[in-house]
Amino acid sequence: MIAFDSEEGKVIFRHSTSHVMAHAVKKLFPEAKVAIGPAIQDGFYYDFDIGRTFTPEDIASIEKEMEKLIRKNSPFVRKEISKAEAAALFTEKGETYKVELLKDIPDEVVTLYEEDGFVDLCRGPHLPSTGRITAFKLLSVAGAYWRGDEKNKMLQRIYGTAFNNPKDLKDYLNFLEEVKKRDHRKLGKELDLFSLSDNVGGGLVLWHPRGALIRKTIEDFWRDEHQKNGYDFVYSPHIGRAILWETSGHLGFYRENMYSSMEVEGQEFYVKPMNCPFHIEIYKNKLRSYRELPMRYAELGTVYRFERTGVLHGLLRVRGFTQDDAHIFVAPEEMEQEVIRVLGFVVKMLKTFGFEDFTAYIATKPEKAVGDDRMWEQATQALKVAADKAKLAYEMDEGGGAFYGPKIDIKIKDALGRLWQCSTVQFDFNEPERFDMNYIGMDNQQHRPYMIHRALLGSIERFFGMLIEHYAGAFPLWLAPVQVSVLTISERHAAYAEGLKAALTARGVRVELDIDGEKIGNKIRKSTIRKVPYSVIIGDKEAAENIVMMRRRNGENLGPFGVEELISFLLEKINSREVQT
Repeated sequence: MIAFDSEEGKVIFRHSTSHVMAHAVKKLFPEAKVAIGPAIQDGFYYDFDIGRTFTPEDIASIEKEMEKLIRKNSPFVRKEISKAEAAALFTEKGETYKVELLKDIPDEVVTLYEEDGFVDLCRGPHLPSTGRITAFKLLSVAGAYWRGDEKNKMLQRIYGTAFNNPKDLKDYLNFLEEVKKRDHRKLGKELDLFSLSDNVGGGLVLWHPRGALIRKTIEDFWRDEHQKNGYDFVYSPHIGRAILWETSGHLGFYRENMYSSMEVEGQEFYVKPMNCPFHIEIYKNKLRSYRELPMRYAELGTVYRFERTGVLHGLLRVRGFTQDDAHIFVAPEEMEQEVIRVLGFVVKMLKTFGFEDFTAYIATKPEKAVGDDRMWEQATQALKVAADKAKLAYEMDEGGGAFYGPKIDIKIKDALGRLWQCSTVQFDFNEPERFDMNYIGMDNQQHRPYMIHRALLGSIERFFGMLIEHYAGAFPLWLAPVQVSVLTISERHAAYAEGLKAALTARGVRVELDIDGEKIGNKIRKSTIRKVPYSVIIGDKEAAENIVMMRRRNGENLGPFGVEELISFLLEKINSREVQT
């Protein structure tokens, strides 16, 4: 018996539901051609060639038709026929996409599934009958190129989900509503944090003053912590000669993700997709000694990578982004200690931003790889030891490493329980060889250093998008672009309010002043909508006694504060980087 609670059970349940959806579409729109309809994480989809966009009214009709098919409780019947017979059947039905799929199947015998007269090409398995589908919902419609190739025809993709009981479906739909509320694109616009412009180009972010202020706060903290942890800061150009990218291997392995070259005085240049070749060139600027190792180069370096329009997604998938990049050059005998240090630093940084739940994945040597087995074993063992020291639970991804070295990826869980890929610590046995990197060891001989790529936040853009959704735009006090709103009950309190703003600003507190003649209720509401952590209210009593009334953005009144008491309260919370306001 396969239960819904198992991964296999969910796949069977949802894939069966996608077949019922395809049947419903064919009944309502006989001219539609069906393509593919797999189960995916938390749901399913099916692609259709219908020559137009499905409307909300269409989706409602399809759901009703599905309910009728489910009530019929028709059995899913598995049939085996020859590939030739299947091709003839689908050709007769005009299902050209199924005929094309058949060409890619190497077996001479294929399986079909039929329920209530609807036949589909499928490996299966399926539920015993349609009546087993107890709770489903169609969620959205999107365009999708056939087989993901933009040269092919655009199809209509209907997404849906299904659960084995109505309560779980309701809980999931509530979760999706919360996801919509937290969408960083929606909140980014409402809170005036960033924008994307067609005139600038897709995937290229414009940072507005409030968003830029949060970014500056993140970057200032990043730099301070890296300096404390023994990193040296470097800066590198945005373009480099073709020979640099040929040596690194990017032109051979990564060219399709790089932007077209430009010619400068007869030499070919490329916009950088990575920072690492520049850091290597800094290392190679002179002969290095073992006494200088480990060398830790850190850079907030902006890189550019070509992403197709269809995959761009707000801040989470862009074409120009700033990596919080670091490259560490270390002697083999110091490698384990250095990795322990790096992972400890990663965990400390992520916890400061309010993330506490981590999952790590250690990827090991693939079938084709550079570097000898000893190097791979040493590096992989170092990653395991470092994960244990950092108290990181990890899973092994056997054979999942890049060809140039093992790595550990760290995923963080946000407020909604979603996992986000964040930090990566990646060994590289390839680049030191390609660039002929060396250092002089204690034996006065040349040795090859180990190289470690390390991204802590991943990229500033993506991490910022994650933070917006994690906090639903209500950033903790130390990150908030405006930390305090100073609100006056009457315009006659303006002078006191301006003096308070000056005192707070002089101590580094970010303040917004609202001193016009609008009613205080409206001012409080505006401050709450802008998700400002604290509002201070000034009326006759406060101005006369040199105090303020303070409230949190959740509506909690904190009572009166003297000016110095207020400043001390705020600075203590800002400097401690509390994540709860």
